[in-house]
Amino acid sequence: MRLGIFGGTFDPVHVGHLVVAVNARHTLALDRVLLVVANEPWQKVGNRPVTPAEDRLAMVTAAVAGHPGLEASTLEIERGGLSYTADTVEQLADEHPGAELFLLVGADVVASLDSWERIEAIRGLATLVAINRPGTEMVELGANGPLSGWRALAIEVPDLEISGTDLRDRARTGRPLDYLVPEPAIRVIRSRRLYAERG
Repeated sequence: MRLGIFGGTFDPVHVGHLVVAVNARHTLALDRVLLVVANEPWQKVGNRPVTPAEDRLAMVTAAVAGHPGLEASTLEIERGGLSYTADTVEQLADEHPGAELFLLVGADVVASLDSWERIEAIRGLATLVAINRPGTEMVELGANGPLSGWRALAIEVPDLEISGTDLRDRARTGRPLDYLVPEPAIRVIRSRRLYAERG
């Protein structure tokens, strides 16, 4: 099995996330792509309030419903505490012996990989897939590049510049989310009054 791992805060999930997932699945012939919803994203703790994990999971679950090969993963939420990619990759390797794991990350993240917890565990278990945007410089994969020592690939997906900050502000102020956030996820946002101003 070829399994894609696409982790994130998904606060909220938007069409750019789905574009990455469906294009990676197609380009790499992945059997499944897991959209792994972070429980407590370690990079964001203390930087800004993060929507409760169960609400973010509900949005992702709604967004991927009916999309073959895309799945919302509860793995990090069930584990609890801070979410680290190394723990997730190790758990998936244990649960799916023999599977090929592909970790999808934005090309902009590659330069900061050395700051991740237990990066060597990830390097040993997964192929890193750098997601490039058209018009940006492709990640160098050679021996002198930032991914030297990795099993690494680079793919290009359509560039949709969508800001989570802008989406949260749109939801808060009642501006349209249409065509930016999948319609089923918009329904979750509205029914749960996510991002609404708290009185």
